[in-house]
Amino acid sequence: MGDRGARKDPWCATWWGEVIVDLKTIILTAINPALVWLPAKMDSPEARVMLLAIGLQESRFLHRRQIGGPARGFWQFEQGGGVRGVLAHPASRDAARLVCAARGVAPAAEAVYPVLETDDVLACAFARLLLWTDAKPLPSAGDSSGAWSLYLRTWRPGKPHPQTWPALHVQAVAATGERYVRMA
Repeated sequence: MGDRGARKDPWCATWWGEVIVDLKTIILTAINPALVWLPAKMDSPEARVMLLAIGLQESRFLHRRQIGGPARGFWQFEQGGGVRGVLAHPASRDAARLVCAARGVAPAAEAVYPVLETDDVLACAFARLLLWTDAKPLPSAGDSSGAWSLYLRTWRPGKPHPQTWPALHVQAVAATGERYVRMA
């Protein structure tokens, strides 16, 4: 346990303190099931990289409730921000309603918000839908700089940490099996 960085395997199990985050588990239990409930065109290597990178950036897949803040779920959604936005945006609202019905939650911000803390599939679906609301196409899977720009546009983090993004993005790329990473 001396090495606290990412292991050199394709699933990028990562040490954070004394906790190991297995990205394969995140893919199998949150990302894959979430993408099943969304239109097939929303599933791509680029989308999977973004979902993993943003989850790592926002919560390290350790915190379903923001430390010292109101956000919920691994992708850290706020009720009046991302949740309300996904439910209202013309590009995402119909799919959001279908996902809510499938997960047994009313398609209203006050109903979805608390459930994000315990339903990783719903949280992931909302994360993908928030990405879908962006007018620009997803950056290529290996485009760390483009991915960072997309994250900033869609999540609008109050305290962004650009210094952590490149390494987290590399882990996301490796976990999805993408081979080329362009650091810019």
